Amino acid sequence: MQPQLVVFTDLDGTLLDHHSYSWRAALPAMERLAANGIPLVLNSSKTAAEMRDLQGAMGLRAPFIVENGAAVVIPAGCLNCTEEEVVHFGASYAEVMRTLLVRREEGARFRGFLDLSADELAALAGLTNAEAVRAKQRLGTEPLLWEGTEAELAQFIAALEFEGFRLVQGGRFWHAMGTFDKAEGARFLLKRYQEFYGEVPILTIALGDSPNDQGMLEEADIPVVIRGVKSDQVQLPSDRHAMRSLKPGPEGWNECVLNLLFEYGYQ
Repeated sequence: MQPQLVVFTDLDGTLLDHHSYSWRAALPAMERLAANGIPLVLNSSKTAAEMRDLQGAMGLRAPFIVENGAAVVIPAGCLNCTEEEVVHFGASYAEVMRTLLVRREEGARFRGFLDLSADELAALAGLTNAEAVRAKQRLGTEPLLWEGTEAELAQFIAALEFEGFRLVQGGRFWHAMGTFDKAEGARFLLKRYQEFYGEVPILTIALGDSPNDQGMLEEADIPVVIRGVKSDQVQLPSDRHAMRSLKPGPEGWNECVLNLLFEYGYQ
């Protein structure tokens, strides 16, 4: 029996170009996935508001995982859901911010999204004003720019961990969050997909380019590391059918996905 593929993917630096945020180079593989009814699950540090907008632009209709695993969103019409379902994991945004502000009062030096106006964030991250507004609509994580020393950063990380929080490095920002990661949302959705597909075996592919993708990659049957700024810091499980792309960003994503589809008999 041909397995049902489910693809989980990071966005910035993986499916989206690190500089232009374009996914156009990955269109051939994305269209091949759609033609074969293979779900493409976006799993990113982006917010739900950003992901809804991006899915609309991409023409996707599938569940997605937001803010590095803070929540899973299942749109109406997906996985037998009659209305949109949002499942939260870990600490709330209010809890994260309360802890960060205490650390700041004690001397931690950083700027978070809450500190930045939409215009400031747009200029800093290369976004439009509307995109920056969507990026500031957080559910459970706070991206921040560290402005202290390396020694102070180590102390900051240790203090957060002592209180049950994590600081994860992404492509552009550090992300303060509860004790969850991208893998948690992927595991949750995999169970839902298994219920949906019944007896059909499921084969998962995960693609990412940075250390905060590590957990998601380790959960997949086929982990794929896309060449990027921090991709050499990502370790691939030796017991899996693992891959590393030769090209960066969406070009590498496109080649790897097309090769895997061919390998598993999808035309």
